[in-house]
Amino acid sequence: MKTPSQSIATSCLTMSKKIKSFFEEHLHTDEEIRLILDGCGYFDVRNADERWIRIQLHKGDLIILPAGIYHRFTVDTDDYIVANRLFVGEPVWTPHNRPADELPARAAYLSSLAKA
Repeated sequence: MKTPSQSIATSCLTMSKKIKSFFEEHLHTDEEIRLILDGCGYFDVRNADERWIRIQLHKGDLIILPAGIYHRFTVDTDDYIVANRLFVGEPVWTPHNRPADELPARAAYLSSLAKA
């Protein structure tokens, strides 16, 4: 049986791996809607020229990333954030790491950029 300190260490290691996976550039096939409940973090998104744009989010901020946009996430130096992910319809959590250009969501996103 694990001691409380072993459980905390395991939880911290699991959370650390999860945060690192968020920093891997990826996209989703549905919108990513996040409401920041506490703390601070950054979403990095790519513009039409493939350059990174960093968006800082604080408590009370809401961000909606369109389906098919490559992005990544990281916390700030306080290493703390509480966020809810909101869904329209059935929740889909699957990240598709780059490259994922063959996905219809990516093609639809690129098409929307061409029209803008």
